[in-house]
Amino acid sequence: MRLFLRRVRSVAAKEYKHILRDPFTLVVALVLPLIFVGMFGFVIDLDYKHMRLYVRDNDQTSVSRRFLQEVSSSGYFDQTPLHGPAQADEALQKNNTPAVLIIKPGFGRHVKAGDISDPGQAQLLTDGTDNVQASIIQIYMRGIIEATNALFLPEGGEGASARIRTRFLFNPELSSRWFIVPALSTVIIGLLAIMLTALTVAKEWENGSMELLLSTPVRPAEIVLGKLIPYFLLALFDVLVVFVLALTVFRIPFEGSFLLYMLACAVYVTGALALGLVISVVTRQQQAAIQFAFAVGLLPSFIFSGFIFPIENMPLFFRWFTALFPQRWFLLISRTLFLSEAGFAPLAPAFWGIGLFAVVMIVLAVFKFKTDVEP
Repeated sequence: MRLFLRRVRSVAAKEYKHILRDPFTLVVALVLPLIFVGMFGFVIDLDYKHMRLYVRDNDQTSVSRRFLQEVSSSGYFDQTPLHGPAQADEALQKNNTPAVLIIKPGFGRHVKAGDISDPGQAQLLTDGTDNVQASIIQIYMRGIIEATNALFLPEGGEGASARIRTRFLFNPELSSRWFIVPALSTVIIGLLAIMLTALTVAKEWENGSMELLLSTPVRPAEIVLGKLIPYFLLALFDVLVVFVLALTVFRIPFEGSFLLYMLACAVYVTGALALGLVISVVTRQQQAAIQFAFAVGLLPSFIFSGFIFPIENMPLFFRWFTALFPQRWFLLISRTLFLSEAGFAPLAPAFWGIGLFAVVMIVLAVFKFKTDVEP
């Protein structure tokens, strides 16, 4: 056992010196996390704000004006007045606006009456070429109408019993940034970890230094573990960088256990690094290794993790298929620990998912590691 640990330490020390002499590895580990977090964190925003809204008020009462004031103050819409019915069709046909709001005469009188069988009417015309934006506009406008109704609803009015008060837990402002930034660690850390180790063995095969390493008594398991250790420490540094940026730059709250989060990161990083080693061992070529690293690092992170596409909306087969990817489980852990005070028990299946993947990848890397120089 002592000899095993000594050999692992020797391989790790050799790999550590290679990292210090390799500017590409240092750039990938130290600079890319800053670029990715800044790019994804600021660019990806699922909240639609300041959408142009053409408005025609045919009621011209205090209620309709207060309603339009609520529309403007929400921050979702920038209003442009219309002066005739023909302009509404023209604005939509020319794609000048995603929606047109027309307030019908009698709107204020019906709202003040509070009769849910005869409410005030406003017509919302939306551009259906973007169905996602059209649906969101409808949701935003429904909330604004409910807020306006609450302002003018007479005490004891008929509509009072039908109102629903909603409270959003864990993300009270429904900010998409709170939803996206914690998930960025899944994409960034996973991709960087795979890239860091995907090149290490392939580079040594191309440079001819692997033959010298294989001429020593070092075994495949010792080589794999020795190469994982320095990159593991480097990837954990990236974890802390992403974590600090999320808290300081994007002001994302962290409500869970930091130790539990770091444990999850350590297991997830180990699996990603081992996957990179598997790619490097199998390909033995840097160009092929980097291509495979991007493919297996990016596609599962965006498609099968729930980062963009909800897993609950996928067909049953793909819902089960996503369980094979550690990105799905780590994303669940990251979002949960950032925004809630959940403990280990509700996250146990996710820990089992990333832990099993890490073990399988390490075993596969050792099994696939060939000690002969023939491809």
